Amino acid sequence: MGQDVVMDDSQTQPEPASAAVASPDALTPAHSTLQHLKEIASVIEAGSLSKEVRRISRAIRLTVALRRRLAARDVSAFLAFALPPSSDAFARLSVLVPKEDGSEMDVDTAATAVQVSIKHGLPEIEIYCYLLVLIFLIDNKKYDESKCCASASIVRLKNLNRRTVDVLACRLYSYFSYVHELTNTLAEIRGTLLVLHRMATLHRDELGQETLLNLLLRNYLHYNLYDQAEKLRSKAPRFEAHSSQQFCRYLFYLGKIRTIQLEYTDAKESLLQAARKAPTAALGFRIQCNKWAIIVRLLLGKIPERTIFMQKGMKAALTPYFELTNAVRVGDLELFRAVADKFSSTFSADRTWNLIVRLRHNVIRTGLRNISISYSRISLVDIAKKLRLESPNSVADAESIVAKAIRDGAIDATIDHANGWMVSKETGDVYSTNEPQIAFNSRIAFCLNMHNEAVKALRFPPNSHKEKESAEKRRERLQQEEELAKHMAEEDDDDF
Repeated sequence: MGQDVVMDDSQTQPEPASAAVASPDALTPAHSTLQHLKEIASVIEAGSLSKEVRRISRAIRLTVALRRRLAARDVSAFLAFALPPSSDAFARLSVLVPKEDGSEMDVDTAATAVQVSIKHGLPEIEIYCYLLVLIFLIDNKKYDESKCCASASIVRLKNLNRRTVDVLACRLYSYFSYVHELTNTLAEIRGTLLVLHRMATLHRDELGQETLLNLLLRNYLHYNLYDQAEKLRSKAPRFEAHSSQQFCRYLFYLGKIRTIQLEYTDAKESLLQAARKAPTAALGFRIQCNKWAIIVRLLLGKIPERTIFMQKGMKAALTPYFELTNAVRVGDLELFRAVADKFSSTFSADRTWNLIVRLRHNVIRTGLRNISISYSRISLVDIAKKLRLESPNSVADAESIVAKAIRDGAIDATIDHANGWMVSKETGDVYSTNEPQIAFNSRIAFCLNMHNEAVKALRFPPNSHKEKESAEKRRERLQQEEELAKHMAEEDDDDF
């Protein structure tokens, strides 16, 4: 879990919301950072007054584009601009921001009119100030101050129930968990996250429920508490996803849980869907999804395509898994052990080592399948040597492995116990079986599911399919409705 890369919601295309601020690309050095922050505050104010959540989301995207340019003097100046000096939030946040010696705050006197409109004590502006300070402190690796800021923001959020605040609250929840993960204190906030999730459920804050459920799953999986994570996931309310990024995270965590529970088919579907839906820029997240998906495919007895390992930006990260796949493909147990030992630190960091241990059985079965295809009859002693079984009674182990493979249908052979042989049956024509039909059916089902998901994801402007009604047509429609209402009233009178 430590290798997971946080996906920013900034990948979503911004909606046109205000003429004051254009797109994130428009944040050029032509204006000061403080001026950009003031413009973002005006967008938040407009979204708060008009109850438009999209404007609040847009303000967050603009902040993400601006975060690398944030300086202590800019943050301090913005706090003085956006918060009343007598407010508790200003007193609490201004202390956390470090003071820069020898530099004056960048104050823009030309924005006096905007300043008056901003200082209405809007909760959205206050919560945004908490978010801005928290981002600044995390970027500057001031984790103790970040914890104080995050805890104070959570206390403040418990007293608010506004849909326009929910978007900002979700970001604060994420950074609240992130800063505790950086300091390895995730276990301390698990109770707080559960309380926040219950509060979001009572407030019918579906976006907050999505975010907090993922944070709780991440918290449990960080400590390998897979059973508790599955109990929470199965009992938590589910609804249509509001954030594609949160849905991708949920699919990834679900895939990891299913993998540990030996439900490899469902795990593969969840992991591949998470990798496919993830933003292109979220490279670290897609690498993690592909690592787990590769292991799951190997556990299912399938060999991943070579193109998976050659994806742009992933080749170096997936090299250990490529060599592991090659060892499983050839069925060489000695090569498998060498690869596992060579990249043991990588597999441990990725938390896939326990899955690598499970692959030993698949390597043996693959090697046995290759032997059964190559030899019509072979002794169990030679099978033990070719599989490189290292045990005191390798022949008995080879016999039990062959018997289990025959029972599971992995190979088509019989055992001659008297002579100690394995006799392979003649392989028939695969095209006379149902295997090609099953393979084509799975591919067709995959394409149909992808098409259905694409159709569901389409967005249309409201009433775009309706033509604009002219004045004459409107008069005719109203006249027809009046006549119909009069006719229905007369029928009611007749019934009485």
